[in-house]
Amino acid sequence: MDRRKFIEQSVLAGAAFSSLPLLTSLKRTTQYKTALIGSGWWGTNILRCAIQAGESKVVAMCDVDENQLKVTSAEISKLTPDKPKLYKDFREMLQKEKPEIVIVATPDHWHALCCIAAIESGAHVYVEKPICHTIQEGRAMVNATRKHGRIVQVGTHRRVSPHNVSGMEFLKSGKAGKVGMARAFVHYGGGPGQKTPDSEIPKGLDWDMYCGPAQLVPYNKTIHPKGFRNYLNFANGTLGDWGIHWLDQVLWWSEQKYPKKVYSTGGRAIRQDNTDAPDHQVAVYDFDGFTLEWEHRNFAANNAEKTHPQQAVGVYFYGTEGTFHMGWLDGWTFYPSNPNKPIIHQDAQLNKPDDQNIQQLWANFLSSIKTNTPPVCEIEVGQRSTNLALLGMLSYKLGRSIIWDGEKEIIPGDEDANKLLKRDYRGEWQYPTV
Repeated sequence: MDRRKFIEQSVLAGAAFSSLPLLTSLKRTTQYKTALIGSGWWGTNILRCAIQAGESKVVAMCDVDENQLKVTSAEISKLTPDKPKLYKDFREMLQKEKPEIVIVATPDHWHALCCIAAIESGAHVYVEKPICHTIQEGRAMVNATRKHGRIVQVGTHRRVSPHNVSGMEFLKSGKAGKVGMARAFVHYGGGPGQKTPDSEIPKGLDWDMYCGPAQLVPYNKTIHPKGFRNYLNFANGTLGDWGIHWLDQVLWWSEQKYPKKVYSTGGRAIRQDNTDAPDHQVAVYDFDGFTLEWEHRNFAANNAEKTHPQQAVGVYFYGTEGTFHMGWLDGWTFYPSNPNKPIIHQDAQLNKPDDQNIQQLWANFLSSIKTNTPPVCEIEVGQRSTNLALLGMLSYKLGRSIIWDGEKEIIPGDEDANKLLKRDYRGEWQYPTV
């Protein structure tokens, strides 16, 4: 992408943030029939923004947990006169309601099947990150999007956050010099925890359907609600959750599609609870011209390297002119190598209460549907960022480095590694091969 095109996109993204009414000239006379799959905390956030945009008629909500559906339904009733029908099975919902827009905000292991089914039913889709649980699911999602000509937006909302957009302009302009290394990191505190015994399945929760294509395991309240991210049966730990956002920033800056080589190590040095994801992990990615390192830790926090009073997260870009930190709550900051030059800073502009920019990403999604143009977080953009995290987890599971052929999306001559590009599905569920 040349600089002129990048600046044009930056201006558009900034306009989407600062003045959503700019899109009213494209507003439809009828509202989009909109449905939600996965009515938890984050799915509700997305649906709330869809309602606030004024162009969605909420026709249905789907969740395997009736208890969660009731909570979300009560909240949504305060925002809209719509009376969405409630479903447990997304397939039945898609068949009966035929929504034009579907929000997929389930646990990660369901993203691919729900997204592809919605696309094949004719809907445009807003799917949460990471887009999938295994690499070949992501390829099937891209193929389905292309085959059916739908608009699919991925929930990497930092692509439209004003300070991320201006920070990318700063980096791409060369003001940080030639960048030879980037380090993405998330450091949070936490202790060893403790074991929580399995328990009876709560009334109203279809646990078999929750597990779906994944292995059926005993119900444990530390998995649902909200705890699934650190269970590898359902997600990919901190790298799969947080890593997507920050690794995506590096792909956005570099305009490269994939690394050549990946190595990851880590483990569970502290955690003694029910989860099985690594409580600390390092992943190193070799790209053309630079090296990317990922690091996370779920203990000890990092008071020595906090970029904000509440957190130590983000990406450091190390350039010949200085170090650039792309953050979250703290915006971005450039620290020149020359001590005589001033530090440059840009504050964040985030929406409350969750300090994100879903409103702007949703506005971009609607605009893309109306103009039939790729959204800023188009499915293949999300796939590439997801792949970075999944390749790191693949190397971690293997205990060794891998060579990645990004064009063919295989690990050449490595049968054991290639087996981890997918996994067997359980029962009636079929692995997608679009």
